[in-house]
Amino acid sequence: MYVTIYVDLCFMPPVMDNSSQDSNRSLYRRVSETSAWLEERIEQQPEIALILGSGLGALAGELEDDVTFAYEDIPHFPVSAVEGHAGELVVGDLEGRRVVAMNGRVHYYEGWTLDEVTFPVRVFGMLELDQLLVTNSAGGAHPAFDPGDLMVISDHLNLTGDNPLRGDNDERLGPRFPDMTDAYDSEWREIIHRVGDELGIELEEGVYAGMMGPSYETPAEIQMVQTLGGDAVGMSTVPEVIVANHMGLRVAGISCITNLAAGQGDEALDHAEVEEVANRIRETFIELVRGVVAESP
Repeated sequence: MYVTIYVDLCFMPPVMDNSSQDSNRSLYRRVSETSAWLEERIEQQPEIALILGSGLGALAGELEDDVTFAYEDIPHFPVSAVEGHAGELVVGDLEGRRVVAMNGRVHYYEGWTLDEVTFPVRVFGMLELDQLLVTNSAGGAHPAFDPGDLMVISDHLNLTGDNPLRGDNDERLGPRFPDMTDAYDSEWREIIHRVGDELGIELEEGVYAGMMGPSYETPAEIQMVQTLGGDAVGMSTVPEVIVANHMGLRVAGISCITNLAAGQGDEALDHAEVEEVANRIRETFIELVRGVVAESP
């Protein structure tokens, strides 16, 4: 005798997907392990974290009383394959302040997840650093910008189509809904302008539009950025700044305008041009960063 049983799927309890929660628990564990590994090897607590973009790697070599860690030697640390990004973490003294400097970063377009892209910032937060200064190379979308200009980032547009905080939130890392009103600390921005004036460095200020990459933007996309209020475009920084604010770090950002964005000039876009301009403005940029570190809040 056979009995047929009908099950109404509408009344079955939903299957819970715990992958997001497991991922966040795993993230906290990995951040904790990496932080502990570094704490064992760093004698003096750093105050400020620096993310050094294209052309600024030389600054890492100017730190005094320093110790250097290759990214591949640091547990769970992502390793960049982008040309011009050395891939090392340097801890040392700069202008009388103890800093930890990232000489090179990983990018979303390389195929990393946003958890991996922002992992170093998580570690900085776990190490209880107070401040993060991010630098990058960017394309100038503002008609008045020229290659070689330095732009203090006042705000950003997240046009990557993703957010590093998406998914289940781990309150040990930060609040569910972090405030981004002053994502780029207003007091620190004033300090950067004051330092620039003292050094005779002319600074622009504007909104950084973060794109996914790796292709450069089309002229139509740059028109969109301009309409939305963006002044410069790049393929980094935004996820890092979101996570830094999530973890309570005070953030400042400076972009080196290395090229005119698509449609703003007659030249085709080329990464070699980005590196050439970044290297040309390097000494001025380093001088500014040194002054900003010395006067940081």
